[in-house]
Amino acid sequence: MPNRTFPLNAWYAATWDAELRRELLPRVICNKKMVFYRRADGRAVALEDACWHRLLPLSMGRLEGDEVVCGYHGLVFDPHGRCTHMPSQETINPSACVRTFPVVEKHRFVWVWPGDPALADPTKVPDLHWNDDPEWEGDGKTIRVKCDYRLVIDNLMDLTHETFVHSSSIGNRAVAEAPFEPTHTDRTATITRWMRDIDPPPFWAGQLGKPGKVDRWQIINFEAPCTIAIDVGVAPAGTGAPEGDRSQGVNGFVLNTITPETDRTCHYHWAFVRNHKRNDQRRTTELREGVSRIFREDETILEAQQIAIDENPGHVFYNLNIDAGAMWARRLIDRMIAAEERRPILEAAE
Repeated sequence: MPNRTFPLNAWYAATWDAELRRELLPRVICNKKMVFYRRADGRAVALEDACWHRLLPLSMGRLEGDEVVCGYHGLVFDPHGRCTHMPSQETINPSACVRTFPVVEKHRFVWVWPGDPALADPTKVPDLHWNDDPEWEGDGKTIRVKCDYRLVIDNLMDLTHETFVHSSSIGNRAVAEAPFEPTHTDRTATITRWMRDIDPPPFWAGQLGKPGKVDRWQIINFEAPCTIAIDVGVAPAGTGAPEGDRSQGVNGFVLNTITPETDRTCHYHWAFVRNHKRNDQRRTTELREGVSRIFREDETILEAQQIAIDENPGHVFYNLNIDAGAMWARRLIDRMIAAEERRPILEAAE
């Protein structure tokens, strides 16, 4: 059996909160088929997407009130996964239930816990507070990428690729040449990079709206297993940004949380938020679409990389200095998986 590549005892973003409605929404998360919906009171529900009777996906059925009706034989399951109706009989088999998964709504996402429900601590939801903080404004999207979710993490932890993949927007030579500082804890890894007195790339020149050289920063904050908040921005060179005064510049956060779908596919949820010109909806839309175009360039690279990896299963990869952040992120993920494998995961229905 191949080694598992993702921990199960973790919160994963299933969907944007605005996308979950009073209808059945199927998702595959960590190789587990789930179906999501909202109850009449607005609370989110996540059930195993397989009927107890003949395993037809419940997402092929319909929602009646707060219960799901199987589209094959009409068995009915309540939000707790218990069967409340069987056709042509009054007695309900007490084993007739489907697994439920803990869900939490926070930072504009619906999060689900695919592992042991007894360990599902809502306080452990990854920190993406900028996404609904009134001091920040922005929006985002979701991309389904045909690659191992860890390749997306590798991509985000090493932004030197901007020089070569995104040269027409956010990249220039300074990104690849600037020194960086890696740090880490037992659940986080951080890469800090300052580029001083450089020409701004087109994207940031447009955001700043001032001529001349800039000091640019990228502070990449990884939270295991798969959430990355990147503090980014530029300020006119010499105005004090590296020392902590960003008042003359523009600041944004690139918020990323990647949800493994299967071993070779993932859902990449992202947003770009800013703390300047917050009441400009047109700018918000333009930025969202601009960043979306940038990330489509990443998608092309990542999917081509996955194809090449599958075609060369014995290939050994060598790490460069720039891979320090990705190496620490993977090490933290591996530690989470190893800890789980020493403690059985609860798979039985609730």
